[in-house]
Amino acid sequence: MARYIGTILTSRPGEEVFDYMADFTSVAEWDGTVTRADRVGSKPPGLGARFEVVVRMLGRENELCYETIEYERPHRFVLKADAGALTSVDEVRVRQTAEGTELVYDAKLEPNGLMKLADPVLGLLFKRLGNQAADGLARELSGQVVRR
Repeated sequence: MARYIGTILTSRPGEEVFDYMADFTSVAEWDGTVTRADRVGSKPPGLGARFEVVVRMLGRENELCYETIEYERPHRFVLKADAGALTSVDEVRVRQTAEGTELVYDAKLEPNGLMKLADPVLGLLFKRLGNQAADGLARELSGQVVRR
């Protein structure tokens, strides 16, 4: 299983950071692999909210439908997407620290079926793409990446 954990520190208020992230359409603003991110239906961010995200990777566009499966505002939420060959589970944690607001993005990408053979290569690619996304997220939040 490929995994990426990035930690970003920002001076923005924690609830603002949480709400920005929980509306997962924001992923198109900070992840360069995302070509489109839309909310599915009229349900606002929260438990059961769904987001259609189109990711361009290795020259192909892949559509992922994320659903918020856990939601504890303003501290934590979990999104899950099953895309046949891959399952993605993304956990976002937000907490106040003496330095500001800390955002931890913990993403797991589980290959299914024959894709499991590509897991070592997928892990390397996921780390590189995760670093780029963390840099973009730090820019959007006017913060800095403090751990990868």
